[in-house]
Amino acid sequence: MSQNAALPSQPLKAVIPAAGLATRFLPATKAVPKELLPMVDRPVLQIIVEEAAGAGINDILLITGRGKTSMVDHFDRSPYLESRLAEKNDTDRLAAIKRPAELAEIYTCRQPEPLGLGDAISYAESHVAAGSVVVMLPDEFLEEDRPILPAMRALHERTGGIVVALFEIRPEESARYGVVAIEDTHEFDDVLEHGHGPIHRLTNLVEKPAPADAPSNLAVSGRYIMPPTVFDALRRTKPGADGEIQFTDALALMVAEGTPAHGIVYRGVRYDTGQPLGYVQAVVQMTLRQPDIGEAFGDWLKDYVSRHLA
Repeated sequence: MSQNAALPSQPLKAVIPAAGLATRFLPATKAVPKELLPMVDRPVLQIIVEEAAGAGINDILLITGRGKTSMVDHFDRSPYLESRLAEKNDTDRLAAIKRPAELAEIYTCRQPEPLGLGDAISYAESHVAAGSVVVMLPDEFLEEDRPILPAMRALHERTGGIVVALFEIRPEESARYGVVAIEDTHEFDDVLEHGHGPIHRLTNLVEKPAPADAPSNLAVSGRYIMPPTVFDALRRTKPGADGEIQFTDALALMVAEGTPAHGIVYRGVRYDTGQPLGYVQAVVQMTLRQPDIGEAFGDWLKDYVSRHLA
């Protein structure tokens, strides 16, 4: 298919791989999935589902593991709680607890063993069928009023290939991410919005390279759109030294075999909740944005810092 060939708009299904053990957050995550840890009044997982729904993606598959059924419960109705709030005429909280169930159709599939991100995504094949698929990693979310999925979707419909979100990293951070080799292109700049960009053509993806071996300063963020051929690539991807199937390796295979691949540089705020420090930083940032408590929290935070960290 020509890279300029326009594809008809089609419903997209999203996959959120959330079967990990979250060992960095133990013992908090022994009984509570990390994806349900709160960002003030909403769990991270809900913010990500809201992001998908905002881009018109209303069919979402959660890849779960043992002990994570509460993630599905969060998106279910709670008639008893709803009735109590209705009796108290607490309309704001009533709307808030109804909202998760109204966002999207939520489906689940279990990954029997945590054998890597690529293995987790492979379990979505029967649900996605022959369509393209959006993968949204649950360790991060993006600035809510600066989404990137609509532009990614438009670019995917133009190319039919892989589209990823990219962000800039410092050289010493390369060993934490999948890093891309790129060629500049301005062929599809008309899909850009919210100040994102530029768009780069991807020539290779390298999983967690040493700084000296990193092909650029651009890493793949946790947002991908891929054609259905990704599942065949995953079947042909061999496990790494740790026995896990790396998703980046499958994407690199597709690129090497000629699948068009592009990345859009994200210019908004990216919240990385995959480690305790990033999670706490995200909580602080999100609290400051709350209309009801943000100003008071900011005043307290400035006072605390001036007295304790001066």
